[in-house]
Parts: sequence; C-alpha cells; structure tokens
Amino acid sequence: MAEVAIVKGTYPVEVTVKALGMIDVDEVLSEEKPVLIKPNYINANHPSTGITTDSRVIEGVVKFLKNRGVKDVLIGEGSGFGDTFKAFRVAGVDKVAKRWNVGLINLNKDDFVEVSPPNPLALKRAKIAKTVLESTIISVPKLKLHRMTEVTLSIKNMMGAVTPKGSMHTSLNEKIADLASTIKPSIAVVDGIIASEGHETSGNSLEMNLVIAGTDPVAVDAVGAAVMGVSPKNVKHLRLAEKKGIGTCDLERIKIVGEPIERVRKKFRRSLSSRVLRYLA
Repeated sequence: MAEVAIVKGTYPVEVTVKALGMIDVDEVLSEEKPVLIKPNYINANHPSTGITTDSRVIEGVVKFLKNRGVKDVLIGEGSGFGDTFKAFRVAGVDKVAKRWNVGLINLNKDDFVEVSPPNPLALKRAKIAKTVLESTIISVPKLKLHRMTEVTLSIKNMMGAVTPKGSMHTSLNEKIADLASTIKPSIAVVDGIIASEGHETSGNSLEMNLVIAGTDPVAVDAVGAAVMGVSPKNVKHLRLAEKKGIGTCDLERIKIVGEPIERVRKKFRRSLSSRVLRYLA
C-alpha cells in the first residue's frame, strides 16, 4: 500500500520535518542526483493568500534533507505569471536559500530538452527544463482547488517545468498524466498551512495548518483532494495517472499515518467559474 503522512501543527518547519520523517524516503533519495525542490509560484502572491507555497514548508524540506546529509539541493520554479525571482522574494524563499546555502533557479530560464512521454494520451512531445530531468524531484504544491482540474497538487505542479505553459492547456488532464510519466516527483509535500478554496490564483484563504507527504505523488494528491472534500475518483488527471501506473488514487489502497482524513477534512467551496467550466466540458 502507498503510505501518506498527514501532520497538523502551528510550526510549519517542524511539521514538515515530522511529516517527512514518517514516510520511507530511503529508496527515492539518491546520492547520484541533485535534489530539486519544486514549489508552486504561479504568481508572486504571498503564501498567506493560500495561492503560493509557504517558505516555511520549503525550509522544512531543506532542513530534513540537510539533516540526512543531502548536499546538492536546489529550489526551482518557472512562474506562470511574472518574475519567478520576485515570487521567491515575496515568499521569503531567497532568505531560506541563503540561510541553508542552497541554490535558486528560475526554470523558465533553464535549458530545455524535448522529450516524448511514453504511451501518451495527448502530450506527444514536451520541452522540459533540463535541471528537472537531471534531478530527484520533491514537489511542494499548495493545498488548493482548480477550476479546470478540480484540484492542483503535486503532479499538476510539474507544469512549471514546461515551456511554453500554454501548450498544456488543451486536453489538460490527459497532459498532466502524460507529464507525470516523464517527470514524476519522487516525494510530494503538500503545503496545507494556509490553503485556498475557489479560484486557483485568487481564491479565499483557509487556515488548515497541515502538511501532507508521501513518495507516491498520486496517492498524496488523492489524500489532498479528500482533505478538501473532493473525491479522488472525480479528479480526472488522478484517475488517468493511476491507469498509467504512476501511482494510486484509491483511498482504500493508501495507508494514512498521522492525522486521519476525517479529523482534518473541510469542504472547500468551488468557484462559480469552475461549475461553468465543468458544464461546458
């Protein structure tokens, strides 16, 4: 069974370290590859809005890695709107990187390599940042809803590694699953400290004080969806990723450690536009 940790607390760095300590990461962390921490900075909104990844969760990931002796660590993102380094500064990630002596990279400025996902549903070719292809990936998304894909969590977060971003937005769910078959995160850490309901870039913030972590990103996303009151089976890209053998979105096949879903679940409100988009689809 896939194992996913849910930890609740008011000290995000330590909550993140604890969550990662509750899962088995030995088989996915390699000394041969650098570790790339991939947060979600779709824009430069402050994490308190519920839109972008909390730098304290990123610091928890970095602290966990450094405590395990991992030397080569990068934090990288390719923002969808605006300046990636501005987003780093607004969130305080630049200070985290300096404090722990880790690198920062704007993936939008990286070299790109064209790849062909195996057995594609829709994404026959994709240009992906070279650093991502050469790293062990830890995806650190925000816990939030999305108008077109129900939720936006660890595997959808990898869209920040693609150029151009607009190439993903037709057959979006199929392409998310295809992308995950090429750049599957080895570890997923969902920042649910301040989450977001409604619109993915301008929703309402919700204080949850949660971190969700695991080595099966599909399972982590399934648990994240359930915590937001969304059935994983209603999330098309998770169903497709499961069919492609990337992970499981069946809650019956996921072992939860830490807080049970029932204790932390909250029904997130969808935006009006998400209902319209589902109707048109």
